[in-house]
Amino acid sequence: MPRRVSLPAADDLFRPTVSERRAEEEAADAAAKPVHAVPDRPQRRRPASRGAGDAGEAGEAGESGQGSERKPSGRVRHDEKMTVYVTSDELLDLEHARLSLRRTHGLAVDRGRLVREAVAMVLADYEAHGEDSALVRRLTPE
Repeated sequence: MPRRVSLPAADDLFRPTVSERRAEEEAADAAAKPVHAVPDRPQRRRPASRGAGDAGEAGEAGESGQGSERKPSGRVRHDEKMTVYVTSDELLDLEHARLSLRRTHGLAVDRGRLVREAVAMVLADYEAHGEDSALVRRLTPE
């Protein structure tokens, strides 16, 4: 029977190592600043290709009729998937940014959301500035 290994969470791996007095000060600051999850912006839905009409929308409210009272989880379903390989340093930088956003700004975001926002920012810069964009500058050999 295979054994599953229990690994520490990212918060345990990347916890700061500071003095006890400073840790108490940071804990007091963290208690003053609440952490809240930042949901993805809802994507515009594509019209159904099979002509379902309003049947799909009626089913979304819930069978029990309590659809308007239900609070959204903040998660948005993504229909497409892409795998990106990063170096261990890039992954550590991404995790550090995620934890820093949580600690400093009280924003609880996952790595996927962080990557989607970064991609959106780079593409918007490319659309606005074209050849002068940061993307073109970084990809152009010197």
